[in-house]
Amino acid sequence: MIAIIGSTGTGKSDLSLDLAERLIERGQLAEIVNADAMQLYRGMDIGTAKLSRAERRGIPHHLLDVLDVTDEATVSNYQRDARTAINEIVARGAVPILVGGSGLYVSAVVFDFQFPGTDPVLRARLEAELLARGAGLMYTRLQAVDSQAALRIGPSNGRRLVRALEIVELTGAPHVAALPAEPVYWQPSVLLGLRTPREQLTPRLDARVQQMWRSGIVDEARALLSVGIERGVTASRAIGYAQALGQVHGTLSQDDAIEATQQLTRRYARRQVSWFKRYAHTHWMESDSSNRVDDALAHVDRGSAPSSPSPATACAGSGVHPAAAP
Repeated sequence: MIAIIGSTGTGKSDLSLDLAERLIERGQLAEIVNADAMQLYRGMDIGTAKLSRAERRGIPHHLLDVLDVTDEATVSNYQRDARTAINEIVARGAVPILVGGSGLYVSAVVFDFQFPGTDPVLRARLEAELLARGAGLMYTRLQAVDSQAALRIGPSNGRRLVRALEIVELTGAPHVAALPAEPVYWQPSVLLGLRTPREQLTPRLDARVQQMWRSGIVDEARALLSVGIERGVTASRAIGYAQALGQVHGTLSQDDAIEATQQLTRRYARRQVSWFKRYAHTHWMESDSSNRVDDALAHVDRGSAPSSPSPATACAGSGVHPAAAP
């Protein structure tokens, strides 16, 4: 398996297409698996920089447009679906190329993450307490039993606080949404990372947000109202769409919506850089290098990171919102 990682705006999709085409030229089939949490959603195209069918160059893509905006995206469901797609690609004799910047989603596939289950009765009790007492009290409770999780989640995300408390009660162990110290690979993998110096990436991201508005993200968000985006726990909070909806409702001016989206995008990119920096076997390449496809192909030819049949458990909450974990 090949995984192409990096922050938003570094050209991961373009590299995946170029690399797939080079593999096909050599007689090796290749198919692409999406690892961007927001590209799972139907109708969320402009704000996620989703490739249109015409832009996919005839290369099969998987896990695009598989959720309604009212569905909740969870890491555990994504892991199941992505690994199923990858196994089927391998069975066809093709190379799976995993592409995306949602760090926890990538990690859940590349590494041998095992997610704790859920208890409907316990979950219902915790959710009732959240409604009755508020997120602040749930945050205080989590601080007492898992201070690191509380620091990471913050005092306002009630859904994630409930999930973290549920995991602690179910497992008796802290809620950990990070890579284990020595990660075990799910299967042999080649990790290719794209990076861009911050002084170049920041204006690029700001320009990308402005282009989203010129391309019609406000109209796209307005159209998604009729299919229930505001009822969606995950989709309604996506960077860009939440701000576009604010503009639709008149709570944000266009300038304020764009500025807020730019700030959140820059912050998200910084978290992505920090997250992927921990991937020990990644082959990093400059995003603007004219030789990046040749370099990527050379790394693929040299081989993969090690895998192991022994499990490594990372107790990541299945309800982690991708805006909180890159």
